[in-house]
Amino acid sequence: MTQFFNNIEPNVIDDEMLQKAIEEKCPEDLGDIARRESINIKVVTEIQFSFKNILQIANLWPLENLTKLQLDNNVIEKIEGLESLVHLVWLDLSFNNIEVIEGLDTLVKLQDLSLYNNRISKIEHMDTLQELQIFSIGKNNLTILEDVIYLRRLKSLQTLNLSGNAFCREEHYRLFVVAHLPSLVYLDFKLVRNSTREAAALKYQHLTKPLEQEEAQVLALQEAEDAKQKELEYQQAAFVEYLNGPFLYDSLHEEDGEAAKLVSLPGVEELLQAYPSWVWNNYS
Repeated sequence: MTQFFNNIEPNVIDDEMLQKAIEEKCPEDLGDIARRESINIKVVTEIQFSFKNILQIANLWPLENLTKLQLDNNVIEKIEGLESLVHLVWLDLSFNNIEVIEGLDTLVKLQDLSLYNNRISKIEHMDTLQELQIFSIGKNNLTILEDVIYLRRLKSLQTLNLSGNAFCREEHYRLFVVAHLPSLVYLDFKLVRNSTREAAALKYQHLTKPLEQEEAQVLALQEAEDAKQKELEYQQAAFVEYLNGPFLYDSLHEEDGEAAKLVSLPGVEELLQAYPSWVWNNYS
């Protein structure tokens, strides 16, 4: 669609465009109020900027309660200016000139994202989108099928559109994607049947099993780290942090001059090294 804008000067979202979009989106009675006086834009939750020949996303920061944003069919080249829209659930950036997935880190509530028909060549920078359920990135410049594995980290993803990318022409494309993204319910507008899921799992188990083991190890480490952090926060609240280990013993002797003199005596150094562990093991 963007080819129709070639002879029109690109736009940047300004106050006038923003006000007009609010008027068009509001119900008729609220729209009349918006035309007569400046409406409190904090009440606006949905807005549309389709077919506006927009080149740059800007000046959307006041729309802090926005949940739905439509920016399709423009000439946008870069995903930017969305940092403050932390309540976004639905974002449409289809039919633009975007080359890189970026600028989405703060949109942690996003559930539906469309980047259909852009110029993207790599799936990346989406780690924080853990609520994402629907993702459309069809008709882009994706050529490496293995890049789809990145989407395994999006645990809520159920609907995925990749159609129109170069790697879709590979012989076992659908089986590869289903095998690596076993939670998918729909792929390229088609239901993923159990028979397809079973065939995919069997064909690519030599690739998916090592991934599952690696992910399990990472998860275990993360859970251990989270538990450690939770325990530390609990101790800090009670003003007893670091007392469940050798920290107290070490801190008591760190600046003890007499203890330093003892180290020079035969056998004392080995005793001092072993004593903290003995204390901890017997009294913890």
